[in-house]
Amino acid sequence: MFEVLVFVYENYYAGENYPEAALLERKLNAVGFDAEEIDDAMAWLNGLQSAAQGSMTSTSPATAPEPWLREPSASSTRIYSVLEQRHLGAECLGYICFLDSAGVLSAPMREVVMDRALAAPGGPVSLDDLKTIILMVFWCFGQEPDPLLLDDLCDDGIDRVVH
Repeated sequence: MFEVLVFVYENYYAGENYPEAALLERKLNAVGFDAEEIDDAMAWLNGLQSAAQGSMTSTSPATAPEPWLREPSASSTRIYSVLEQRHLGAECLGYICFLDSAGVLSAPMREVVMDRALAAPGGPVSLDDLKTIILMVFWCFGQEPDPLLLDDLCDDGIDRVVH
């Protein structure tokens, strides 16, 4: 599924949003992705859209964000459930905490990242898969990550030389 998400991001990021679901599915089939991967990715993207729409702030009570997506107070602490800890692991949770403490990932965006990470099929989420999820969340929120963060999110780390 993550290969499909990377393809969607790489090919539709500049266009601000991806095409209609039926057109996107045909394109993904034409490129050669497996039908099961496409179905998983489309369901995941629909969930991302729903979560992002639910997080948008509004002054109207009828369109207010879900309670779990509201901005917490400055003195609050996010506690990760056992399920979240198992599904993401220490490395991914550490990365999320780093982005959170650096002020790069807002609390509502963090919760959408957590929601989408838990919605990812299969076993524990790898750090590379989490970075793909974070990129997709930034894209869905209409925000471009800081260039240094974008470099980190897109880096495969294979050819990087430490100075």
